[in-house]
Amino acid sequence: MAAVDCDMPMDPDPQILSEEDMEREAEGYKEQGNAYYIKKEYSEAFNYYTKAIDACPKNASYYGNRAATLMMLSRFREALEDSQQAVRLDDCFMKGHLREGKCHLSLGNAMAASRCFQKVLELEPTNSQALQEHKNAAALLEFERMAELSFEKRDFRKVVYCMDRALEFAPACHKFKIMKSECLALLGRYPEAQSVASDILRMDSTNADALYVRALCLYYEDCIDKAVQFFIQALRMAPDHEKARLACRNAKALKAKKEEGNAAFKERDYDAAYRLYSEALTIDPNNIKTNAKLFCNRATAGAKLNKLEQAINDCSSAIKLDETYIKAYLRRAQCYMDMEQYEEAVRDYEKVYQTEKTKEHKQLLKNAQLELKKSKRKDYYKVLGVSKNATEDEIKKAYRKRALMHHPDRHSGASAEVQKEEEKKFKEVGEAFTVLSDPKKKSRYDSGHDLEDDGMNMGDFDANNIFKAFFGGPGGFSFETNQSSGPGNFFFQFG
Repeated sequence: MAAVDCDMPMDPDPQILSEEDMEREAEGYKEQGNAYYIKKEYSEAFNYYTKAIDACPKNASYYGNRAATLMMLSRFREALEDSQQAVRLDDCFMKGHLREGKCHLSLGNAMAASRCFQKVLELEPTNSQALQEHKNAAALLEFERMAELSFEKRDFRKVVYCMDRALEFAPACHKFKIMKSECLALLGRYPEAQSVASDILRMDSTNADALYVRALCLYYEDCIDKAVQFFIQALRMAPDHEKARLACRNAKALKAKKEEGNAAFKERDYDAAYRLYSEALTIDPNNIKTNAKLFCNRATAGAKLNKLEQAINDCSSAIKLDETYIKAYLRRAQCYMDMEQYEEAVRDYEKVYQTEKTKEHKQLLKNAQLELKKSKRKDYYKVLGVSKNATEDEIKKAYRKRALMHHPDRHSGASAEVQKEEEKKFKEVGEAFTVLSDPKKKSRYDSGHDLEDDGMNMGDFDANNIFKAFFGGPGGFSFETNQSSGPGNFFFQFG
């Protein structure tokens, strides 16, 4: 029997659903997504909205719902893509335009956001949300404009203020965060700047601007070698990053010039060291910490060159840049000591000791206080016109000269005012000789002790007794007028 060909009807594939079934399944996924969204379980809501889109990829509302979920997860760039797809599928989808505008606003694109909100208002002129968001976009534009102007004027505090306000509208804008962190670094608020940059790098490890800010913080904290590494890394990510290129060049130049100055100082070439530190200070005025060290280094070289006034000014400049810089206070205090400005020295040593209570700092303070105390007494060395290292013979010769110069008899023909002044000086010369010619009294005087504690009352001191004892008593000398020399001139005749 011949075989007969016949077409048998095939059962439909159970895996292939009709378009209607797909839409019904997608709606089911959407409803599940909505349920999770209401419970604020946004990750689960995202999964079900994605299933709805996979089942029915041309439904604008599914993209709109997933965009809303991504916004709640702060995934604004992905949310923007879904919002844009939603309005491509349905240009009259008002929620899609609104969400697109909010994404643009959160990402810092105020102009694009304004266009989206304007589209919503064309569809629904009384939409209160669009009206408010439109105002927010305008405010964001104004804060951005103010920040750019303030940056040009180097008013970094104003920039930080504007960026804080801007980030209230645009929390996901990396550009605003970078501008804020850069200005925080320029203000010396390095931990805050680092924190902002690190937040960005956690989300995007290749962000050249964030790498630049991190490098800038290290550079300004005088960690120059590490800073250069980060600048180079930023330039690898963005070879045309001009700020990173300039900062990297400055960092290398500053390090090299400072090291040249240090080498010259070690070689005792203080003139060269002073010049090199001066050149280093011109490289980058914004590098506060390094410049503070350079000012202090130049002060040290200046002190070696006996430029004490300039050294004090350099220390003050260092302290102005860094109020916690102990070495600058110590250097300035020593310069004050060398210039016998003891009150200023005590003030600086007190500041140092309050900050670091070490034995060494305590002793430096005590020494300065002692010199201050000594400076407020009569300086018997100055009275006699001798150095503090004068020998016994030098002290005697100086007394002989000064005693004869100021003896009252020599000025008997002068005015009462001059006589009184010379008598006072004569007495001081006697006091000075009495103290400095006695080894015990001299030692106590040099160590800052009050001589009155030894029973020596200078108020009752009689300089004539010292004079008589020194010149041999009555009759041992005489003042006689030299007539040929004119009145008021005397010569002395010793027995």
